[in-house]
Amino acid sequence: MPHHHHKGQHDHDHDQNDDHSHPPSTELSFEDKMVKLLAHWIQHNDDHANNYRDWANRATEKGLAPIAEMLEEAARLTDRITETLTAADPLLRPTSGRQSKSG
Repeated sequence: MPHHHHKGQHDHDHDQNDDHSHPPSTELSFEDKMVKLLAHWIQHNDDHANNYRDWANRATEKGLAPIAEMLEEAARLTDRITETLTAADPLLRPTSGRQSKSG
């Protein structure tokens, strides 16, 4: 189920159904779709991490240091997720000379 954010906070929804209709001639392979999804998820996580850091700064300005620390931790955890997703990308992009496994 998608959830939406208020304008100015986040400009897209989180619809979990990433199946888009494509004409048969442009059907993506599973690997190509995964590459596109990883890129999307990485950008999405980066956006969230930046938003957490922005709000951590705002919380600090308002004297809410414990909240700011939690938001900074959320940003660090989000960065770790991004690192994991980024590590998956080369596994989907075979290096020259390496055959892609089908299965």
